[in-house]
Amino acid sequence: MLPLKNEFPGADDILFVFYDFETTQDTKIKESAKLHVPILVCLQQFCTACEMRDEDEEDCARCGKRRHSFFENLVGDLLSYLCESRPWCKKVVAIAHNAKAFDSQFILNGTILLKLTP
Repeated sequence: MLPLKNEFPGADDILFVFYDFETTQDTKIKESAKLHVPILVCLQQFCTACEMRDEDEEDCARCGKRRHSFFENLVGDLLSYLCESRPWCKKVVAIAHNAKAFDSQFILNGTILLKLTP
């Protein structure tokens, strides 16, 4: 058995995407409960070619535009973007701001509506 190395595994073929949903709570579903309705999703991304750059306004030659916002079909547009073909990329790692309690529910509902496998 080989000893463990204190190194991060190679990530040259991974796109990292960080996203966050903004919502309103104007829709009452009960007297004491309101529905969170997403109105905006923002994302920032990076690959190994641009991860150390400070200016995220500048496009990356490899992964393209580093900031995106979706306003209309939020979940569908986000899922479509994450599933786009990228010849250099073998894996997309998407990390939500509040996934364990909130943001992942919109993704789960969207995959079910689009009949995708979550």
